[in-house]
Amino acid sequence: MMKVQASVLLEQERDWETVTLELQPPQEMEVLIRVQYAGLCRSDEHRRHGGAGGGGVYPLIGGHEGSGVVEEVGPGVTRLKPGDQVVLSPVPQCGLCKYCLSGRSRMCELQMNVATGMLPDGTYRNYLDGRPVGGFCILGTFADHIVVPQNSCIKIPDWFPLHAAALLSCGVPTGWGSAEYVGQISGGDTVMVIGAGGIGINAVQAAAFLGAGQVIVVDPVPFKREFSMTVGATHTAATIEEGAQLARDLSHGTGADVTIVTVGVMTPEVSAGALEATGKGGRLVLTATADVAYDVNVQIAGNRLSLYDISLLGNLYGKCHPHYDIPRLARLYDQGHLKLDELITQRYGVDQVAQGYADVLDGKVVRAVLEHAH
Repeated sequence: MMKVQASVLLEQERDWETVTLELQPPQEMEVLIRVQYAGLCRSDEHRRHGGAGGGGVYPLIGGHEGSGVVEEVGPGVTRLKPGDQVVLSPVPQCGLCKYCLSGRSRMCELQMNVATGMLPDGTYRNYLDGRPVGGFCILGTFADHIVVPQNSCIKIPDWFPLHAAALLSCGVPTGWGSAEYVGQISGGDTVMVIGAGGIGINAVQAAAFLGAGQVIVVDPVPFKREFSMTVGATHTAATIEEGAQLARDLSHGTGADVTIVTVGVMTPEVSAGALEATGKGGRLVLTATADVAYDVNVQIAGNRLSLYDISLLGNLYGKCHPHYDIPRLARLYDQGHLKLDELITQRYGVDQVAQGYADVLDGKVVRAVLEHAH
């Protein structure tokens, strides 16, 4: 076994701690990855409180966004070789269940292992004091080396910067897909994005790219509102009420054609306000989640939803397909249509994850990344 450094959750409601793990070599259809960068997505912090999937076991290695380099491949691996650069997908795909075969791979039945990190063969590769430990989303990119299924890896060109690639794991496709695939934004639409963090800011980029007439960003943090104007927002507001009034004014009284909710923690007040901001025939996209998995965190006025013919849309991973959409988004970055480097406002080491999430909760960063020292 090799020794690796990782930031883990030892117990629910306990903060992130750095430990030394023992890692077994890759088995059938698995690869060993030297992780270079990991995104500090809010979903990992939700896991600290038992949210983002519910259930699960502790200890748990954090990190479901990441990029790195293949160091070793197990038997049967045909798609990758040592030295390949990869983006790590938080959406496991077996390729055989009814969801994969019907074009909904983001809902693969392997999702049942997201909160435990159990590998498809029912075992683990990481050990802490002799106890098996899983990685969030069958990854655990807060460890400097991980063993994952080859289907969790999307190969990218050798020239692609790995710090930018890490964001393509989750935050970018979830935000971009919230606008394109779920919100189905059309040219001239009035769009409101509530929450300008690592997911919402990519919904803003997508809305602008898709030709929205107005893109209103709602966020209480002034620097996030200012930053959103550099990636496609046309108007900003500090509260949902202010944003809703802007949407009505800009649409001649109708309201937002598409409202996308990407706040850090979903609450009934946020969902109720988002519905009020959405105009007749509009689409309300709920991308945000709550800290506790089974909280009742959405409040909807049924009459408004029905009589205004508003579509209420749940959203997992922006309805993206990792092996298709991650390379597509990488091309948009290469073509200058998608900003990634600018989104990274702070970098942390493996022993600074707790501080990193404190900064995320304080609204000090748009997107933070963990940079592993090798």
